[in-house]
Amino acid sequence: MEKITSFTIDHLKLKPGVYVSRIDYVQGHPLTTFDLRMTSPNDEPVMNTAEMHTIEHLAATFLRNHETYKDSTIYFGPMGCRTGFYLILAGELTSRQIVPLMQEMFTFIASFEGEVPGASAKDCGNYLDMNLPMAKYLAKKYLNDVLNDIQEDRLIYPE
Repeated sequence: MEKITSFTIDHLKLKPGVYVSRIDYVQGHPLTTFDLRMTSPNDEPVMNTAEMHTIEHLAATFLRNHETYKDSTIYFGPMGCRTGFYLILAGELTSRQIVPLMQEMFTFIASFEGEVPGASAKDCGNYLDMNLPMAKYLAKKYLNDVLNDIQEDRLIYPE
């Protein structure tokens, strides 16, 4: 079997950032998959499931209610390796183009107060696995360490 594209990225060189993972065309319409890498693979501790689950609920809610991006949001969800998230948006987009959206989204998460949307037994299959304080901490760290002054080497996969 052929190795899929995401397994061809050198994870020893990969740093936290916002990367275009791939662009696919479905019936002629482009979909851009973004790699929102929050921790340095094989170098930093991975995120725990509770905070990832909380970020997923908050980010998905934010994106699907966003004035500009609600109709082009296809998917937001965690990477199995727990070092980040995938975001799929309709359209052919660059990493640089979505940085303002990511800044807005992670600011929303970092400052969120109250009940996490969808965190109930009726709405979620594992609603008890949530950690809002840690999700807020990680969102703020990603904003401060990566998004607020993002450099080109954090927007394009390493060679």
